[in-house]
Amino acid sequence: MVINGRTKVYGIIGNPVTHSLSPLMHNRAFAACKENRVYIPLPTADLHAAVEGLKAMHIDGASVTIPFKQQVIDLLDEVDPVAARIGAVNTVLVKRERNEARLFGTNTDWLGSNRAILDHMELHGSRAVILGAGGAARGIGFGLLEAGATVEIKSRSQAKGRLLAKQLDCGWSPLDEPPEQETTILINATSVGMEPDSKASPIEQRLLDGYRVIMDIVYAPLQTQLLKDGATRGCICINGLEMLLYQGVAQFELWTGLEAPVEVMRQAMLDAVAS
Repeated sequence: MVINGRTKVYGIIGNPVTHSLSPLMHNRAFAACKENRVYIPLPTADLHAAVEGLKAMHIDGASVTIPFKQQVIDLLDEVDPVAARIGAVNTVLVKRERNEARLFGTNTDWLGSNRAILDHMELHGSRAVILGAGGAARGIGFGLLEAGATVEIKSRSQAKGRLLAKQLDCGWSPLDEPPEQETTILINATSVGMEPDSKASPIEQRLLDGYRVIMDIVYAPLQTQLLKDGATRGCICINGLEMLLYQGVAQFELWTGLEAPVEVMRQAMLDAVAS
C-alpha cells in the first residue's frame, strides 16, 4: 500500500480500539480493489473533538464503536431513519461540497446480522428469539423486524427485557423457558461465552430443540459453547465473525460505491483470530 497526498482516509472511533479487526479487514479490501484508501484506529476519550476532527482533517468516513454509538447521533448533520429508530450509529460518511463537510450517520450492524442469517435462510415471515436486552439486541431486533421477521426477547433482567420488547413491539419471556411460539432462529446478543469464560452458554442446551439456525455475536472464541451445543442438535451455526464481516461489507460499499471483496475480508478476520 502506497500512501500519498491523494489517499482517502477512514478509521474507527472508540475507546478502546486496539482489539478491533476492522483495520485489517478494510485495508485488505482496499488493497484487493486497488483503491488508494487506508483505514486506521482512531482511539479517543473525547468524542466531540474526534467528530470535529473528521471534518477538519479531511477524513472520508469512520466506524464508531463502544462506547460512542449512541452519543455520536447528536453530533451528526444527518442520520438515516433506521439508525434513528435503533438509536445508534456505527458508520459515518463525510460528504463534502464547496468546502463544507457534512456528517451522515447510519447503522450497518443490523445489516450485518440480517445478511449473515440470509446466507442460510429467508428472514421474511420467520420467527426469531434474541437473547439479551442491550444495545446489540436492540439493533438486531430492529433489523429483523425491518426484514419482516417476528421477534421475541429473552433476558435475565425482566425489567430491561420487557422495556426492549415494548420498544420493539414484540414478546418477552425468561431465559429458562421455551419461547412463546415456535421459532426457527436463535441469536445470542450477550457477551456470555466470551473468553475467558468460554465454557458458559446463555441458554441451557435442552432449550435448543426446534431451532434451525443459531447465531452468536461473540467471536472469541470462534466456536462458543452455544454454537457447540447447537451443532450437536443439528442446527446451522453462525459464528460472530459473520455479523462483523457483513456490517463491514456494508460500510465498504457505502464509502467506496464498489462491490466489497467479501471473501478477502472474511479471510482477513480468520487470519487475525487464528494468529
